[in-house]
Amino acid sequence: MRGTAPGVSLRWPFTATLVIGGAAGARGASAIATIESFFPTLLVAAGVCLALWVTHRVLARERAGRDRLIRQGALLVVGNLGLVAVILVLPLAEETRRQLLALLGLVLSAAIALSSTTLVGNAMAGVMLRVVGNFRPGDFIRVGDHFGRVSERGLFHVEIQTEDRDLTTLPNLFVVTHPVKVVRSSGTILTATLSLGYDQHHARVERLLVEAAKAAGLEDPFVWITELGNDAVTYRAAGLLRDVKELLGARSRLHATILDTLHEAGVEIVSPAFMNQRRIGEMTRFIPPRDWDAAPPAGTGGDEQIEQVIFDKAEQAQAREELASERDGLSERIAALKKERSAAASEEER
Repeated sequence: MRGTAPGVSLRWPFTATLVIGGAAGARGASAIATIESFFPTLLVAAGVCLALWVTHRVLARERAGRDRLIRQGALLVVGNLGLVAVILVLPLAEETRRQLLALLGLVLSAAIALSSTTLVGNAMAGVMLRVVGNFRPGDFIRVGDHFGRVSERGLFHVEIQTEDRDLTTLPNLFVVTHPVKVVRSSGTILTATLSLGYDQHHARVERLLVEAAKAAGLEDPFVWITELGNDAVTYRAAGLLRDVKELLGARSRLHATILDTLHEAGVEIVSPAFMNQRRIGEMTRFIPPRDWDAAPPAGTGGDEQIEQVIFDKAEQAQAREELASERDGLSERIAALKKERSAAASEEER
């Protein structure tokens, strides 16, 4: 055995082990340091998720829970703030962090710039509609050629239930760019238009139409003469309808009472042009016989029941809105009573 060999063989493996172990330890320490540097980011991300969950739960319970616009808007704001917070705590160089924030601002600016043709435009229009507050669930509205009762309002759309019980979805951007006609919940003027010949004196016709409007359940009825045509006079009978939920049935009822009232008075509702072209006797009148049964057919519901079937979803939305308003009023009343009680207790202690 040589003299130097044992020394080399004893020192070399030990030295190599130290070198390899030191390199592995350095890599492990670097990995641990990298993981530790991401701890703040992970904590902030977890906090953002928790904030989103809490916001959703709170708004679902409180008054805003019935309005999807408020809930979605709040979640959008919290999400954007959380994204900015995550970028701020990322373990990046200061210059890189600034570039990320600048990129985020550029994306938001581009989204707002393109809002007229994107989903962001509908969201901004939804916020505008919420601020204006010209209608709420359950109201009758007309937007362009669309008419119905509002059954749902969201961040991007307004849903209405039509006279056929169908649901029509209108983008918020469409609603804000078209005139919106809202039927007031306190009452609306219901009208019916018809034309009669010049052989009928207008004073008699006006009196009969006022009687028909009263029979239809309208308040403060009145009649306008809207046109003097070549062959006929155009009348418009109108009155105040208090219960707008019966809008469709009340309009049909007004038409029916006008027919009955004029026919019972011997007034013929037919155009002079038709009278001149028919080949019948001059004394023939187009008035139904008096032996008809005025009762509705068996098995059919009243106007109120029919409209409840047609606008069932809108009725539910309006009921939720009214219940939430009552709950808010009771909460305010309870808070006021508690305040009065505390003030009274303080006075007694003095």
